[in-house]
Amino acid sequence: MSAEPLGSRAVTAPKQRVPFWDNARFACIVLVVMGHGIQRITYDSDAALVVYLFIYAFHMPAFAIVSGYFTKSGPPNVRQMKRVLTDILVPYAIMESIWTLVQFLVEGKQELNPTQPSWTLWFLLALGIFRLVLPYLALLRWPLAWALIISVGVGYLDNVDSTFSLARALGILPYFVLGWQLHRWKLIDKWRLVEKQTWLIRGAAALFMLVWIAVLVAFIDLWRAIDLRYWFFYDQSYSGLGGDQWWAGGVRLGLIALAVMLSAAFFVLLPRRQTWMTTLGQYTMYVYLLHSFVLYPLRETGVLRGEEWPELYLVAMLVFCLVIAIVLSSSPVRRLFRPLVEPKPNWIFADHQDAPAGPSRRDPTGSVRVVAERPIPPAPPSYR
Repeated sequence: MSAEPLGSRAVTAPKQRVPFWDNARFACIVLVVMGHGIQRITYDSDAALVVYLFIYAFHMPAFAIVSGYFTKSGPPNVRQMKRVLTDILVPYAIMESIWTLVQFLVEGKQELNPTQPSWTLWFLLALGIFRLVLPYLALLRWPLAWALIISVGVGYLDNVDSTFSLARALGILPYFVLGWQLHRWKLIDKWRLVEKQTWLIRGAAALFMLVWIAVLVAFIDLWRAIDLRYWFFYDQSYSGLGGDQWWAGGVRLGLIALAVMLSAAFFVLLPRRQTWMTTLGQYTMYVYLLHSFVLYPLRETGVLRGEEWPELYLVAMLVFCLVIAIVLSSSPVRRLFRPLVEPKPNWIFADHQDAPAGPSRRDPTGSVRVVAERPIPPAPPSYR
């Protein structure tokens, strides 16, 4: 017999939010902004190139892993399909149109081609492709192995390029599937990875990252000569990268293994508790979509090409990029730019049933925002 009081109903306790994931999102987006911010300085500074290669070796793979961890693989329902339109495709169309106008006014570029995403917008399309592909991969045995085959194999195809961000999406697909698999295998919960880490594990993670930095420093002339940075973009075929040998796919496979290990070390070193960046980590899409407008004037005017003091520019830009990420995820900026980043054009749907209403509680990367919960009124008394 139930011990439930008469006239009440059981309420499931809300799942406790884990600060680690929000910390991880914000740390990832800071690396994204920093990578874009220092790109021009790499032409004049080996130190800047070392930092750039360090960041690009794992920052987008780490972001894809986190996004995949919070993605469901089942067939989407009507509400989820509408979310793809309102949270991914409509913001993409808005931002791509704005970028087209900006490039026309600044560079005189007269080309409207939404199939070629401008600068950072490729990741929005990649998220849409991931959601399309994952339910089918989930039907197969060894979905992670298939994702690796797709990623390595697509590099041999010259006709798969940046159109609709397809080359990049398929290139980083294994990281997204890995994130989904980690959730499916429940390894994070079993090993309690988001709760605490021992000093031994943290020390090993820090040592691994230091070794990678040492390798970058020791062979920086080689990395510059072979344009290693372009291998981390996943937007060209192997022949386009100058690696048309049959074993070029093995290079990508090695870089994928490196990115996974660096991402793991990165996650180990992140704080597990509530910090100043935890709340900001819920709004990384604002930073991702807006930071390029802040950096664009600096990149195009040549201000960052300081040949005399490039290391000083490097430090200044790293600090400035952190400030950009904090400001763009702040409440005033979110209120101002919400119609662009989180539009809700429910009028486009033929059927308004299940249409997303109000600000989204989940952004395209899977971040669930904290909202004020409405109190559940008590059920009317039963007279049975």
